[in-house]
Amino acid sequence: MIKQHFPAASELVYGCMGLGGSWDNNPITDADRRTAQEAVETALASGINMFDHADIYTLGKAEAIFGEILAAQPGLREKMILQSKCAIRFADDSGPKRYDFSAQWINRRVDESLKRLNIEQLDILMLHRPDPLIELDEVAETIGALIAHGKIKHIGVSNMNGFQMQYLQSALNSPIVVNQLELSLAARHFVEDGITFNTSENTQSGFASGTLEYCLSNQVQLQAWGALAQGRYTGGPTQGPFDAATAAMVSDLAQQYEVAAETIILAWLRRHPARIQPIIGTTNPQRIKACADASACTLSREDWYALFETARGNEVP
Repeated sequence: MIKQHFPAASELVYGCMGLGGSWDNNPITDADRRTAQEAVETALASGINMFDHADIYTLGKAEAIFGEILAAQPGLREKMILQSKCAIRFADDSGPKRYDFSAQWINRRVDESLKRLNIEQLDILMLHRPDPLIELDEVAETIGALIAHGKIKHIGVSNMNGFQMQYLQSALNSPIVVNQLELSLAARHFVEDGITFNTSENTQSGFASGTLEYCLSNQVQLQAWGALAQGRYTGGPTQGPFDAATAAMVSDLAQQYEVAAETIILAWLRRHPARIQPIIGTTNPQRIKACADASACTLSREDWYALFETARGNEVP
């Protein structure tokens, strides 16, 4: 789907939330710079050319440190597809944590992101979370102006359901090209929503019915944040009663397919017909390389279902 607009787009996205150091006002260190440089270089060398930012990541330092890399190596920009997000505002002297789709805030944050990143145009701007106080015409006018002025190329959203996308799209002259959601073997509600319909298991899962179908029908690329499930199946702390069994199966499949455990987790997402783009956020070069192998690993239908059933703890209805 994203390849309609970016034919050379990689099947994975590198998430830059971990770049820039700590989530405070401490300055960027040389160690932070070395970590970011190695992560970006490893991602590019592994065939990953999409990079995901947000204005809030490490309080702006993620974009800033990335901008330093581009300033030192300007030729890298043409090899990348850059996206960033805005609209989340943390608590400050003006008020509590909130979402802000106002023209003033969107314009301000886009300008600040462009400056930090040392670029003239974002390939994709995403509205980070739905703002209940959205003024539809104001948002549409703002997005239209940003595209017309060359500050952004495309518009996307994050954490929106199908109805919200349909409502926003009704006022836009440009298509919504991407929706970024939490999707993983742990956050599998996008599958549960469909298979549990008309059964006693069909309860509120946190995933709005019709969202998957809206994206598929309207060529909206699904991107998965949290795609590696915080490592709960690949050596990290377990969080649920069926995690240990799932981790064991992931390990067995990794040996069978001769890939890393992370590859199996991402291959489970990639096996879905929605052609989900997983976002990986690790700064470990070896894990970046392992994740990049996911595009070459195709799980069988049987293995896909076996993983799904083990993670959910019982067979499908």
